[in-house]
Amino acid sequence: MTPEELIDIARGAAGNAYAPYSNFRVGAVVVGANGETFVGANIENASYPVSSCAEATAINTAAAQGVRKIDVVAVACIDADDVDAAYPCGRCRQIMSEFDVDTIYVGARAGSEIREHTLDELLPHRFKL
Repeated sequence: MTPEELIDIARGAAGNAYAPYSNFRVGAVVVGANGETFVGANIENASYPVSSCAEATAINTAAAQGVRKIDVVAVACIDADDVDAAYPCGRCRQIMSEFDVDTIYVGARAGSEIREHTLDELLPHRFKL
């Protein structure tokens, strides 16, 4: 799939976000090494630390289905005008490290630019065993 197609899927997933506190809806899609895709959306909780980011939701769903290598993560925030607001947090970057993600695409609302990064760009000197 193209970056544009993946970001469109992530935007669609963001429509399912449960974000009553921040009103910041984020969606993600991950592509496993076998080409299978999994989507996730951010799920907030009144006890904010137990909320789940879209990227973590998608990766955890893939892992629960047996995926151990993820090639691509695409993430989009449909409530952000600027793509800078849509980048994965540090926790999600470390989760991506666990599954050795190769490429990350980041986008915001429809019509925004799409940026491509390697995990090493977003998480240099990452912790890994």
